[in-house]
Amino acid sequence: MDILKDLNERGLVNQITDEDGLKKHLENDTVTLYCGFDPTADSLHIGHLVPLLMLKRFQKAGHRPIALVGGGTGLIGDPSGRNTERQLNEQNVVQDWSQKLKNQIKHILDPNSDEKNVIAADNYDWLAQMNVIEFLRDIGKHFGVNYMLAKDSVESRIENGISFTEFSYMILQSLDFLTLYKEKGCTLQIGGSDQWGNITAGLELIRRTSEEEEKAKAFGLTVPLITKADGTKFGKTAGGAVWLDPEKTTPYEFYQFWINTDDRDVIKFTQYFTFLSQEEIKELEQELETQPEKRIPHIRLAEEMTKLVHGEKALEQAKKITEALFSGEVKALNGEEIEQGFKDVPTFTLENAEIGLIDLLVEANISSSKRQAREDISNGAIYINGDRQQDLQYGISDEDKIDGRFTIIRRGKKKYFLIRYS
Repeated sequence: MDILKDLNERGLVNQITDEDGLKKHLENDTVTLYCGFDPTADSLHIGHLVPLLMLKRFQKAGHRPIALVGGGTGLIGDPSGRNTERQLNEQNVVQDWSQKLKNQIKHILDPNSDEKNVIAADNYDWLAQMNVIEFLRDIGKHFGVNYMLAKDSVESRIENGISFTEFSYMILQSLDFLTLYKEKGCTLQIGGSDQWGNITAGLELIRRTSEEEEKAKAFGLTVPLITKADGTKFGKTAGGAVWLDPEKTTPYEFYQFWINTDDRDVIKFTQYFTFLSQEEIKELEQELETQPEKRIPHIRLAEEMTKLVHGEKALEQAKKITEALFSGEVKALNGEEIEQGFKDVPTFTLENAEIGLIDLLVEANISSSKRQAREDISNGAIYINGDRQQDLQYGISDEDKIDGRFTIIRRGKKKYFLIRYS
């Protein structure tokens, strides 16, 4: 498999330090490569997926990926792409986040725990062992201040100010590349386009510290910054970031994010994020042109991504919830699926299961008054668990509970309310 050709066809290559040299290296050798992920939160988000899936693409092509969690650099803070200093987190917090990121990365790169060519690493293991004198004498002496000031990640921060802490981040990341180069034979670093300065600094450190400079051959590759057709930031929704942790972004919400991809972006995102062949993607592009109302590419993209990140079972749940909400047949859902599908709808906790429907509509703020509640019921605007209810004397009972925990009330076509029993 010509991995560089595939990446170029997908639009996944932004910059390469030596494309011809890397091409020969990939053709002739099993290449060890790495990408770093700093623990700035307790979960990765979908903005991390492109570089993470790049590792998986190289893995599928027969190469050896290293997923490096920045347990050390995460304590410092990367100035890249920021106008202000990061807030520093406590060491125990960063260590906890690091472990959670490792678990997520392993799930995607090595879901069956039977891959022998995946390496997980944490740069805290070597950065924490280095004292300040050793750092300055053996590593710092190879970095000229003018050289560092010229890097975009630093230059863009000069006007607003940058601390020595964040200024030193480039050196620490360069040390990561050098350490993996020496100890793991890692010759390629990949990352987002904002990491170009850090990557090239690492290559320079490898060259300067090699006993035989001419034989010190390593490479850097960056992926492009992902932008949406409407100009908004990829990976953000009205509710915030789209996380890989199912507790933060449910599989249903994750599935819906991809389903709602703009028509102008769906083929590009299918290239970036899925492992579908060019032939399959071309067919989806034709479907988009000839039958846009069916949203076939959007559904395929959502299915591929949800299955990849959350697994087959979670995908089936997400599809089941989607279908139930579309058809109104919410009785088909179990408690777990209701938790996902109705996570953001207005919720009312009811202590007494025996209550008249009119009183419930008013207490739960579904109808503004008893008079309005009677009108809503009489007009057929009220549905209990998907069934229209027009009986003014109707009382909520145990029969209306789903999984013994929930009742779903719909007012009109789309206004859902969740009744939760304490």
